Amino acid sequence: MNQKAIKFLACGFGSGLAPIAPGTFGTLAGVPICLLCLPLPWFLRLLVVLALMALAVYVSGRAEEIYSKKDDQRIVIDEIVGFQVTMLPVTITILHLCAGFVLFRVFDILKPFPLNNLQRLPGGWGVVLDDVGAGIYAGLVLFIFTVFLKF
Repeated sequence: MNQKAIKFLACGFGSGLAPIAPGTFGTLAGVPICLLCLPLPWFLRLLVVLALMALAVYVSGRAEEIYSKKDDQRIVIDEIVGFQVTMLPVTITILHLCAGFVLFRVFDILKPFPLNNLQRLPGGWGVVLDDVGAGIYAGLVLFIFTVFLKF
C-alpha cells in the first residue's frame, strides 16, 4: 500500500486531521461503518471487525513509520475499530450507537488497567489493542445495560 493510502486509512478518511479531539472525530467516522454492517448477521459482523482490526494493525504500524511518531494523534483507525468492537454485543440502534459512542470514548480516554499497558506493544499492535480493549469494556457495559435495564 502506498503512503497516500496508508495516511488516508490511518487518519480515518481525514477525520484524524481535526484540530481538536481527533479521536472523537475518528470514532464518529466509525458510525457509518457500523451502519453498513446493520443488515449483517452477528457472525459476519464479527468477521468484518476482525478484518478491520487486522487492517488497522498493519496501517497503524506503517503510519507510525511515516509520521516518525508512536501513536500519532492523527492515527484514528484504531478508534474506528474500537467502536466496532463496542457495538458487537448489541443490536445496532440509534440509542445503542449513542450510548456506545459515549462509553467507548470514556474507556478510550481513561484507559483503565490493563489498557494503559497495551500501548507499550510494538508497532500497530500498541496503537490498536488498547482501543480494542476499550471497545470490549464499553461493549460489556452496553450489553449489561441492554440486558438488565432493557436499554
